[in-house]
Amino acid sequence: MWRKKGRGICEARVTTQLADQNISNSTQIHHQLLDFLRQYSNYRDLRHLKTLAWMVSALISSGQLSLSAWEPYVSSRAKLAQSFERRWHRFVSNRLISVKRLYIPLVLLALKDWYSHRLYLALDTTVLWNRYCMIHLSVVCCGRAVPFLWQVLEHSSATVAFEEYQPLLRQARWILREHADVMLLADRGFANHALMYWLQGSNWHYCLRLPCDIHVHGPRRYPTRVSHLWPPKGEALLYHHVGLWQDGEYRCHLVLANVKGVKEPWAVMTDETPSLKTLWQYGLRFRVEELFLDSKSGAKEARRLAHPLGKRSRATLPRRCCGSTLRHDSGHGRST
Repeated sequence: MWRKKGRGICEARVTTQLADQNISNSTQIHHQLLDFLRQYSNYRDLRHLKTLAWMVSALISSGQLSLSAWEPYVSSRAKLAQSFERRWHRFVSNRLISVKRLYIPLVLLALKDWYSHRLYLALDTTVLWNRYCMIHLSVVCCGRAVPFLWQVLEHSSATVAFEEYQPLLRQARWILREHADVMLLADRGFANHALMYWLQGSNWHYCLRLPCDIHVHGPRRYPTRVSHLWPPKGEALLYHHVGLWQDGEYRCHLVLANVKGVKEPWAVMTDETPSLKTLWQYGLRFRVEELFLDSKSGAKEARRLAHPLGKRSRATLPRRCCGSTLRHDSGHGRST
């Protein structure tokens, strides 16, 4: 009996020591993050910065995007788990919090040494809860895509019109005006006349995949569909100065590849000299897949933050992304 009691006391002491160690480590991370946010962000409300720093430090320490997993890593006078969740709820529901003022200065700081290197931007969409479409414009680095700008639409499809994401592109062009070498990567749903004309005036390079039903002018006497030009398996074809769509007005270079192990052939358009490197550049776009997995898993857990009853809100999604994005940037910032 005494042995069991003594064992229980020892286990309680070990648990308490581990909890104190978790709080100590998380508190150090919190202080570093708070100093970083106060120094480099253009945000002046210290309360919001403190809450965000606790969210990110708990996310880093726990390694989980789970509200219940954050509680042991937050120093607070609160004793109930509901008190912690209400704190996160108030943050993501606060419409006065400007994600851009918090996050954009930190992105520019991370990119300040990239002026001599090409900057790859991946444009893509993902659908959350079959109700909201999230447009991501991400920087490809460190083996994955890091969120740069994002926009949320109440739209149940992943296909969006150019007018919906044009403001995102214009904002990115202004923010990155000091970067002379930028390349945009995008999938088939973004290949349209409006985007092509915008890219011509932006001085950005591009590498976009085309649908197989697009008409091409140049390879043959008459316009023909891309699907009629596929090369044999394991080969690629390079075309210079071809016209696209029915009118053939837009001219570009084209790479057709029938890659082994890939379900569908690729048709990739670019403004640069076509080569096998074009396929490698377009392949960088697939780094967004991990980002989308993070977004969906994070939204599934974090949707309880939008409302105590679990209601989903379009307005809270940008603030939800801010914390998880800063967590990734904190882990990879040195290598960028």
